[in-house]
Amino acid sequence: MLKKALFLDRDGVLNIDTGYLYEPKDWRFMPGIFEVLRWFKERDFLLLLVTNQSGIHRGYYTMSDFIEVSLFMQRELKRELGFGLDQIYFCPHTPKEECSCRKPLSGMILQGIKEFDLSASDSWLLGDKSSDIKAAKGAGIGHSVLLSALEEEGEKPTFRVDSLSCLSQILQNHS
Repeated sequence: MLKKALFLDRDGVLNIDTGYLYEPKDWRFMPGIFEVLRWFKERDFLLLLVTNQSGIHRGYYTMSDFIEVSLFMQRELKRELGFGLDQIYFCPHTPKEECSCRKPLSGMILQGIKEFDLSASDSWLLGDKSSDIKAAKGAGIGHSVLLSALEEEGEKPTFRVDSLSCLSQILQNHS
């Protein structure tokens, strides 16, 4: 049987989006994210981060800065939950570079599907922008959640929620 995963965006989903976050001292987890991650992990989902990090190629921070904040995030997740993310995929490119890994393209998700032999149709994506949902649809992800109070143009998610606590309620009913 193929495995399944929760693909999730970083800024605005895993952590509060402060714009080009690269220092551990500025890291704040989104309210409710621990409950969501726990729900998926208890159901044997892999937790795979897919994040655009154009700040690297824009020169706002270095690859080392990104790695340092990622290690901090993983330590904090393990401290709080007893587990961290199973893999981190990131795109350091700017939109002008037109790479296949930058969302809304599906490169990072497709890489995860291939590397972990995943069932895309049984997997989920949690994002906060329509580009996240478009990337999920392009990769054949079965369920997508848009964490946004705003109605956005583009691909329609399976669920739209304005908070992670709302998502937790949906998940409890989805069991």
